[in-house]
Amino acid sequence: MTKNLFLKQNYLVSNTSLHSFYCQLALHTLSTEKSYTRSLLKMPPQGSASHSPLLHILSPKPTLNLTTTREKSTLNMNLTKRKLILVLVFVLVGASLLRVLKITINTSYYPTLEHGPKTINLSPSTYDNKVLSQKELKFLSGIILQKSPCNLLVFGLEDQYLKLPTINIGGKTVFLEDEPEKLMKVKNQVNGTQVFIIKYKTSAKEAYKLLKHARAHSSCSLRSGIRSLTSKCKIGLTGFPKEVLKTKWDIIVVDGPSGDGPESPGRMGAIYMAGVLARAGNGTNVVVHDVDRTIEKWFSWEFLSEKNLVSSKGRFWNFMITQNKKLGSSKTY
Repeated sequence: MTKNLFLKQNYLVSNTSLHSFYCQLALHTLSTEKSYTRSLLKMPPQGSASHSPLLHILSPKPTLNLTTTREKSTLNMNLTKRKLILVLVFVLVGASLLRVLKITINTSYYPTLEHGPKTINLSPSTYDNKVLSQKELKFLSGIILQKSPCNLLVFGLEDQYLKLPTINIGGKTVFLEDEPEKLMKVKNQVNGTQVFIIKYKTSAKEAYKLLKHARAHSSCSLRSGIRSLTSKCKIGLTGFPKEVLKTKWDIIVVDGPSGDGPESPGRMGAIYMAGVLARAGNGTNVVVHDVDRTIEKWFSWEFLSEKNLVSSKGRFWNFMITQNKKLGSSKTY
């Protein structure tokens, strides 16, 4: 029994010593690992000096170059677009200016009653309105030759017009004149030439009022035709020869009355009657002279229509008026 007790005590002592040994070993090992770790942290980094740092590998320079290239490309594209836009703008502006200039030349002096002047400038023409230039005479002769022999009606009787019957040989030429003394000029004219005296009751200074009246009264409408010409229309000419009213005219020339002063007879009625007679014809040329003057411009646009203007030369405008089938010349006035 004493022996067993001694063995147990020795076993306990042995176990206690062994346990203490293991604990010390563990502490020593842990201490060694910590020291090793500290030494590792103090050591310089390992690796070959030939390797470039990661910062150099990921250098942003290529990105900057690419961005710069893109920016240059975008800038060039923007400049090209701007140039194209500028070119287009200049082209459009140029076309617009040309169109405006053309419209201004063709439609200048066309009256608008609501805002137009109540008086008309009757300043004399820069030329003598009684004399045709050689180009104007050739222009008028050419129109007559195209239709000769034809029915030719002329408002006014100036010296140069005495040649017209010789151009219209075989046709009918009629002059309407308000100055009786001019009848002596046509004594030895060719056959088929006649002269009638007519009276103009309105002066040039009344042009604006007459135009306003014609627009406001249906009795002055060109659609009414010759049958509807009455004294209610102040612009219409009364006392016309029946032969003139019954004839279908191929060409009508308006160069009378003089209309060269405020108190002088104006051509308002002559242009209006030319429009009425032409619409009763079979396609009539109406040739108006002195269109550089305000009255001739205004009343030509109003009663002959801009769309019918086919040619011009000097102070002549040539309108082609087509027949209105609903209208016709009347046998009686």
